[in-house]
Amino acid sequence: MGMMLSIAAGGAIGAVARYAVMVRAGHMFGLGFPMGTLIVNIAGAFIFGALIEVMALKWSPGEDMRAFLVVGVLGSFTTFSTFSLDVVTMIERGNYMFVAIYVAVSVVAAVAALFGGMALFRWVLV
Repeated sequence: MGMMLSIAAGGAIGAVARYAVMVRAGHMFGLGFPMGTLIVNIAGAFIFGALIEVMALKWSPGEDMRAFLVVGVLGSFTTFSTFSLDVVTMIERGNYMFVAIYVAVSVVAAVAALFGGMALFRWVLV
């Protein structure tokens, strides 16, 4: 039961953080391009990479804390389902160039951000 509560608490935090970033991005960049989803996916990948290195090198949290952070907070902060909906919406609107850019940048930048988070914290902690 403790594991489920940890995930639920983390999920609430991650979901609220995602909503806040997406609203702010909408105000800053407009709604024509899903910049909010792009931001949370790249930031989440970086944070995930950093967290993996911290947990591998310096901090060994219990299972509940790992679940809280990884499954709960980060799992609800970055969602592939939101990304997928954005892609389908742009396809239905005929924005094929934006789709190609969005998919390419999302995948490449998220993977790069994960490596970046790992590398930064490897450098900081070792």
